[in-house]
Amino acid sequence: METVAENQNVRNAKKLEKMFGHIDFKHPPELCPVRDVMSVASDQWSILIILWLGYFPVLRFNKLKKYVYGISNKVLSQRLKVLEADGYISRKAYPEVPIRVEYRLTDFGQTYVEKLLELTEWMQTNSPKVLANREKYGLI
Repeated sequence: METVAENQNVRNAKKLEKMFGHIDFKHPPELCPVRDVMSVASDQWSILIILWLGYFPVLRFNKLKKYVYGISNKVLSQRLKVLEADGYISRKAYPEVPIRVEYRLTDFGQTYVEKLLELTEWMQTNSPKVLANREKYGLI
């Protein structure tokens, strides 16, 4: 009788086979969804930007910079442009002096937040294990 973990391992193996099984490693594909699409929205800064926009429906640049602690103006500006171009967020500029610009998640961005929340919940649950492992290896 298979255990729950064994069943999950079989399901995961099937998903991984579907994802990678067709790839000819001598002639890799031009576009790799994991590398080319997910890498844009899965870097440290983009995840924080998206999560903060999930928490606050609308944020301006300076508020985002305040919440995404440690990010520079240049990097925040670059990440916002890429996230907008990929469809995760929308940008609305108002014809005022000084200009007022607001950022919000798109419906597509909202679906990504749902997945990120699952991952962050997993991280919070498992962070004690990671920290214990780091301590065991003398990293902290």
